[in-house]
Amino acid sequence: MDLKQISPYKWELAKTGAMRVPGIVYASAEMLEDPQQAEPLKQVANVAVLPGIVKASLAMPDMHWGYGFPIGGVAAFDWDTGVVSPGGVGYDINCGVRLATTGFEEADVRPRLRELVEALFRNVPSGVGSTGPLKVSEKEEKQVLRRGSQWAVNHGYGTDADVARTEDGGCIAGADPSLLSQRALDRGRKQLGTLGSGNHFLEVGVVEEVFEPETARVFGLHPGQVTILLHTGSRGLGYQVCDDFLAELTRQIHTLGFELPDRQLACAQIQSEQGRRYLSAMACAANYAWVNRQILLHRAREVFSEIFEMGPERLGIDLVYDVCHNIAKKEVHRVGGRLQTVCVHRKGATRAFAPGHEAVCEEYRPVGQPSLIPGDMGTASYVLVGTEKAMEETFGSTCHGAGRLLSRKAAVRQSKGRAINRELEDKGILVRWTGRSTLREEMPEAYKDISKVVDVVHGAGICKKVARLRPMAVVKG
Repeated sequence: MDLKQISPYKWELAKTGAMRVPGIVYASAEMLEDPQQAEPLKQVANVAVLPGIVKASLAMPDMHWGYGFPIGGVAAFDWDTGVVSPGGVGYDINCGVRLATTGFEEADVRPRLRELVEALFRNVPSGVGSTGPLKVSEKEEKQVLRRGSQWAVNHGYGTDADVARTEDGGCIAGADPSLLSQRALDRGRKQLGTLGSGNHFLEVGVVEEVFEPETARVFGLHPGQVTILLHTGSRGLGYQVCDDFLAELTRQIHTLGFELPDRQLACAQIQSEQGRRYLSAMACAANYAWVNRQILLHRAREVFSEIFEMGPERLGIDLVYDVCHNIAKKEVHRVGGRLQTVCVHRKGATRAFAPGHEAVCEEYRPVGQPSLIPGDMGTASYVLVGTEKAMEETFGSTCHGAGRLLSRKAAVRQSKGRAINRELEDKGILVRWTGRSTLREEMPEAYKDISKVVDVVHGAGICKKVARLRPMAVVKG
C-alpha cells in the first residue's frame, strides 16, 4: 500500500482507483511493519470507495481485520448523500466500556480479593449464550429498547447520576422495536443483565498512575483507588440485528448503482427507507447495551455491599463514564471550514469529544469527555480525555483497546500446555472464567501492547492520557 508518513504517528494512504478520499492511519512505524496490517489497510481503502464519505477513511492504532470495515475504523458520511453500513458498526452493536470508582484503596480489598471475585462470578452471569435472572416480558423489553438507561434507573438499577455520566444519556432517539425480528427479541429477552463471552469482562482494578492530576480529580480518580471496569455490549440481540440487516442489504447490492469492492460493505443510503430502518433498529440494540451495562454495575454494587457489609453511601461506587465503541451516529462536525451533518461510523473506536462540547456532561465539559480504553486481563487499561485536535482530525474519535494480534485459534495453539490462570495469579491477578478455552483465546500475548497503542493516540494529540489502571481480579465469559 502507498503509505506516506505525515507525522511521527500519522500516515496517509494515497487515494487511488475508485477511492473517493484518502486513508489516514494513526500508528507507529513499528506497528505498520507487521505484515498482518496489510488486510486492515486494504479495508481502509475499501471504505474510502463508499458514496458520501467525508474527508478520509480513518484507522486507529489498534486496527485489525474486521467484517467489511477494519476494527479500529472511523468513517463519516454526509447525512443527505451518504450511506450507512452495518459492517461499519459491527455485530456487537454498542459494545462499550463502563468505569466506576469506589471508596476503597487497594489495601482494603486485597485481603478479601478472592472472596470478592468468587462472589462477582456467581452473581454476574457470563459465557456464550448465558442467561440472567432478570425476566422481562416482550412488552417490557420494547420499553428497554426505546428508553435505554433511564428504564434501568426507573426499575431500581442505579441512579440518575449514572444516566448523566453515560454517552448520549444512555439512549439514542428514534429506536423502533417493531423493526426487530422475533429472533432478535427472543434472544434479547433472555440475556439482559449478562456479561457474555470472548473479550468481555468485569474487572476490579486499581489506579496505578495519574498523568493529568486536575482532569483525574474532575473524573474522581486518584492513585491507589480501587475501580470497577465493565466491557460488554448488546449480546445476542445486537448480533441478530446486524445479521438480519446484513442479509437484507447483501441481497440488494445490485441495486446500489455503484460497485462495492467487498460484499461485506453492504450498505444503504442514509435517507432511504432501508437506511432509516437500520439506524432505528441499531438504536434499539444500542439502548439495550446501555441497560445491560447499567444492570451489571448494579449487580457489582450489590456484591461489594455484601462482601464488605456496607451501604451504598459508604461504598462510594460512582460511575465515571460509559462509552460505546461500535456505533453509527448523527453528529455535526466542522469539515473544510464549515459545519456539516454526518453519520459517523465508529467500529472499534471510541468517542473523544473536546472540552466545551455540548454533548459532554456538564461536570466534565471544562476538561473534555472521558475515553475508556480497556487492555487485556494481564496488563493495564487507560482513561483518556478528548481534545480539540480529535475534533479537527478524527470526528472526535480515538482508539478502543489493544487490538488483537492473534486470532482466537492461533492463541489457543500458541498457549498449549500453559496455565494462563496461574501465570496471571503470579502477577497478582485473580481470574474466574466460564468458557473452556476462554483464557487461552484471551491470553495477553494475543493482543497488541496497550501502552504502545495509547502512546500513539496521545502522541498524535487526538486524546490525552489521564490515568492507567492495573487489574487485580477479572471475571471472563
